[in-house]
Amino acid sequence: MTFPKLPSTLEAALAEREYASATKVQSEVLQPEAAGRDLVVSAQTGSGKTVAFGLAMAEQLLGDDERIRFATAPLALVIAPTRELALQVSRELAWLYGKSGGRVATCVGGMNPSQERKSLRSGASIVVGTPGRLRDHLERGALDLSSLAAVVLDEADEMLDMGFREELEEILDATPEGRRTLLFSATMPKPIEALARRYQRDALRIATINEGRGHGDIEYQAVTVSPPEIENAVVNLLRYHEAETAILFCATREKVRHLHSTLQERGFAVVALSGEHSQSERNQALQALRDKRARVCVATDVAARGIDLPSLSLVVHVEIPRDAEALQHRSGRTGRAGRKGTAVLIVPFSRRKRVESMLRSAKITAEWTDAPDRQAIKTKDRERLLEKLLQPVEVEDADRDLADRLLQEKTPAEIAAMLVHAHRSAMPEPEDLIANTPEARKAAQQERHRPGFEDTVWFRMDIGRRQNADPRWILPLLCRRGHITRNEIGAIRIGPAETFFQIPRTIAEKFADAAARTAGADPDDEPVTITQSETGPRVEARTNRKRGPNSDNAGGFRVKPKSNGKKFDKAKKRKDGPNAAGGKPPYAKPANGKPSGGKPAGGKPNGGKSGKPFKSGKPKSQHNRKPD
Repeated sequence: MTFPKLPSTLEAALAEREYASATKVQSEVLQPEAAGRDLVVSAQTGSGKTVAFGLAMAEQLLGDDERIRFATAPLALVIAPTRELALQVSRELAWLYGKSGGRVATCVGGMNPSQERKSLRSGASIVVGTPGRLRDHLERGALDLSSLAAVVLDEADEMLDMGFREELEEILDATPEGRRTLLFSATMPKPIEALARRYQRDALRIATINEGRGHGDIEYQAVTVSPPEIENAVVNLLRYHEAETAILFCATREKVRHLHSTLQERGFAVVALSGEHSQSERNQALQALRDKRARVCVATDVAARGIDLPSLSLVVHVEIPRDAEALQHRSGRTGRAGRKGTAVLIVPFSRRKRVESMLRSAKITAEWTDAPDRQAIKTKDRERLLEKLLQPVEVEDADRDLADRLLQEKTPAEIAAMLVHAHRSAMPEPEDLIANTPEARKAAQQERHRPGFEDTVWFRMDIGRRQNADPRWILPLLCRRGHITRNEIGAIRIGPAETFFQIPRTIAEKFADAAARTAGADPDDEPVTITQSETGPRVEARTNRKRGPNSDNAGGFRVKPKSNGKKFDKAKKRKDGPNAAGGKPPYAKPANGKPSGGKPAGGKPNGGKSGKPFKSGKPKSQHNRKPD
């Protein structure tokens, strides 16, 4: 599709960036029926929507002129959910309107606010920012919205998901009545529909996403592995694809930190992006990817929102996305603006059904396969090396002189072999993976047993996650009670109300006798019952589920939550009660740092029906409370 007639300055900017044809969303927003109207655009990530809304608001910015008229207040405002996306939009609009005299000011968290205020005062015609920082400038009187002719909400669904409804409403309420509003969103949930009804007039709806299939420029693969093999599978996927730029998605910043360190040790040029990194560190990491000093980025979902790397061709979901929408947002980092990309989900065997359901929900067809093994990677390396060496290149005289010198010392066959060796030695070594067969998995599981733990006995403790059981204090407790060392304790499995652990059979009787003798001997220890389990955690869990939540546990008694004690909340009781000044209710903060699903003593439940924590902020009266 070709671009319609545009102002010459915009045509020159597009030609300079080699935009020969328009994408679907760019063509749709420039149709005659869309001219001057409010728009609700459903567009896929990476479909060229930044240029699309940049061109769509040209009428408000340029009119019939070739250059933007000078204005003391901004003419256009673009609101984006994250710093990275706002910075990316700002760069795109800067080159698009550079020849038209457009000045772009960026207002995002993590940047110097005084510098931003200076940019706003110097006559910026376009302002791009995140909701929180824009509201801050608005309330301080630094952002004047009285002359706005166009407002763009980019990735509006993400902004509502991130809790920016109040900020958006405050900003939009401050804009002029006659302004044009363009709303871009990958999905159209009910909150987006409500926002459009409130702030748009007779909006034209444009849908450029094919509801019957996933992103057409992304090839999806699902790789099944055993959980201990996940990191080795990541290494082999990176080696097999040898993508110019790849991004690996993890669920937590701890996982990002661990995987980043692991890949560095194995020789990959890798950077990390997570909530623990400052804006300066994030900018440096992204610049390293753009400069090709790094080829791999390990990131969390939130940290990677808005990243636009033209060379990004591989996305690996190291940890499974929370839902189909998160899968699409993650995968949408590749396959952008007509380029092809690959998205790979690493799926533990036990999670396959969940992933299949997620793919059906997203209308995505994925190829189920095994992770590439060492031989497949070597074959791929050989093909890439031959392709690279057989390509015609211009050889300088210095290169020919060096080649003649080498031919005097070595035969052509020896020189070729040394070249292949140098190429391979510069790459990280592939990992050996367990074959995807029941026999191979069983043999590997037996090999992974620690020496001395080939034959073990399961024991059970009458505490679990509800009582904040944690290996950090369970191990010392077992050592004291059983007169053993931590190296004589095997696997630990913590359930909701009970914990199982392994002891080598050779010392099981000795451990059981010591645990019985020491029960209640130390007044500082919480009264924990330790008994031998004949079945182990899985059979025990299935039995408890059949009995129901109110039945007795194995051992003939119900497990009741413990009172506030040293081993469970790591804090001493206060004489004036746990809720006195300076005190905390029992179990206020579990050992894993996450809110438990239960009800704290003397307090309200930790969350609503979903079990999530209540939102922080000032309490609202029931009369003025906004609908969720």
